[in-house]
Amino acid sequence: MQLVELKANKRDTTGNGPARQLRRTGRIPAVLYGPGSEPTLLSVEHRELEGILKHNKAAQVVLNLVVEGADGVKNAMIRELQTDPLSGAYLHADLYEVSMDRKVLAKVPVVATGKSVGVEMGGMLQVIRRELEVFCYPDRIPQSIEIDITSLEIGGAIHVEDIHLEEDTEVPHDVNFTILTVLGRKAETEVSEEEAEEGEEAEEAAAE
Repeated sequence: MQLVELKANKRDTTGNGPARQLRRTGRIPAVLYGPGSEPTLLSVEHRELEGILKHNKAAQVVLNLVVEGADGVKNAMIRELQTDPLSGAYLHADLYEVSMDRKVLAKVPVVATGKSVGVEMGGMLQVIRRELEVFCYPDRIPQSIEIDITSLEIGGAIHVEDIHLEEDTEVPHDVNFTILTVLGRKAETEVSEEEAEEGEEAEEAAAE
């Protein structure tokens, strides 16, 4: 994974008023925090951050954060990005400092590839988990988790323990949950429901 540079300035003001003034200049407030260090108040250019997120295909971007007036470069990930619900403009960024030799948790999208046998027979693919949380090194976060569903028949399912990732990457889980499945034909489902209802009515009539 290629690390992306983002320039940042330190700031010493907080509150809604200073934040609004900052946004009028084309920048947004941000905070950098991490284990063993005090939070640092920053500001970043809105357009630069927007460009990074728009053109980078990775699930989660790892940044080379260049803070004006500070020595060296810090590596960070975007932990939370607040946006305006109407305009979609960025309002605030939470940046989490990471070490490249320590594993982190990251969310990665699930992508189904191929067309399953079950879908060809009229079934319907249901994706239950559209993203998975993985535990890996920051520079090895997968762009996506591809699942080949070609041989998946009606009633078949892929569970988390069926996923095979690179050696240093794992999906932490306590339960072998379902990621995706192929449901039966709608017509068959409707027929089975009707049969179940008829069976219940017959039982009620027999009980009377």
